[in-house]
Amino acid sequence: MYLYQENQTYFAQVAEDIKPLAIVELESLGATNLRPRFRGIAFTATTAVLYAINYNSRLVNRVLAPILYFNCHSDKYLYRRASELHWEDFLSNTNTFAVTATVAQSAIKHSKFAALRLKDAIADYFRARTNQRPSVDTREPDLWINLHIENNQATISIDTSGGSLHRRGYRLNSVAAPMIETLAAALINQIDWDKQTPIVDPFCGSGTLLCEAYLYATGTPTGSLRKRFGLEQLPDFDPELWQQMKSTYNEQIQPLSPNLISGSDRSATAVEAARKNCSLIVHHKEISINEQDVFDIPAINDKIIISNPPYGIRLENSNDLGKFYQRLGDFLKQRCSGSTAYIYFGDRQYIKKIGLHPSWKKAFNNGGLDGRLAKYVLY
Repeated sequence: MYLYQENQTYFAQVAEDIKPLAIVELESLGATNLRPRFRGIAFTATTAVLYAINYNSRLVNRVLAPILYFNCHSDKYLYRRASELHWEDFLSNTNTFAVTATVAQSAIKHSKFAALRLKDAIADYFRARTNQRPSVDTREPDLWINLHIENNQATISIDTSGGSLHRRGYRLNSVAAPMIETLAAALINQIDWDKQTPIVDPFCGSGTLLCEAYLYATGTPTGSLRKRFGLEQLPDFDPELWQQMKSTYNEQIQPLSPNLISGSDRSATAVEAARKNCSLIVHHKEISINEQDVFDIPAINDKIIISNPPYGIRLENSNDLGKFYQRLGDFLKQRCSGSTAYIYFGDRQYIKKIGLHPSWKKAFNNGGLDGRLAKYVLY
């Protein structure tokens, strides 16, 4: 029996800024005994809850199922202990696999070396028994394996998500510096939205915020487009329970109110990408997307505005950013009566340039950028 089977304890990898929101989400999906940890949250869950989290979580990156925990004082001992696991419980010599590793304050200093030693142990395990070994595929392997070593304590885990859950499956087309899906979901989570007031993104880019708003408003499972999950490789995988869980959540999807979600962008390439991406999750063209410069929009009144405006990477002339945000602030004040705007600043220095006093600001990192989400009530 493996470690996760003994104690029903798992580890959700979550961005630090999103962790408090993820705790609430995990509890809502049935997780118990939640304990915040570095880079994630440890929790207890039944098999059904584990399946539900992987299929529905909007904020978690991966869910790891620990299979072995041990004192790891050298790479030779890592190799030895890993070689003792029954790897045929998780994959065969015809499958592909990949190893991710993190190392902190341990005798093994480098994560890539630790990952290599674990990979060697798995390959040699199969070669000794079958004279063949599974291949390594670092893009889309059949099985992701995680190794974490901290203070010489090692945990080997199976990635039950089968790769990061932020890859929903709808973003086939992209633009420069796209917002990661889990961050977009966190921003949607933070706005005061009753799912009845129209919501608009006038800088929609490839449509990530629009798609996440749709998933939230309709209750569509974030995993509904994913073709496979790592949990299907677990030795105790229950296909009947898995299908039953997915059917239950799919049946709870609600229709979208007409004209509820819309977006625009001045870039024809971005609009084309957004329409394509949205079409993968929306079946009746319920999201309206237009090619239009924000400053050509006559008015956005009595709506919720949520947007991630350009912050240098996505603006041709970054020298004009200060003037751009000043002009955006004027637009919000003069043409958005009765609306509430939630603006994400990839670079927080431009909050002062917009010329509006925010009701609140919240920190959310995006790809290493120290970003802020600011709320503006417009009269």
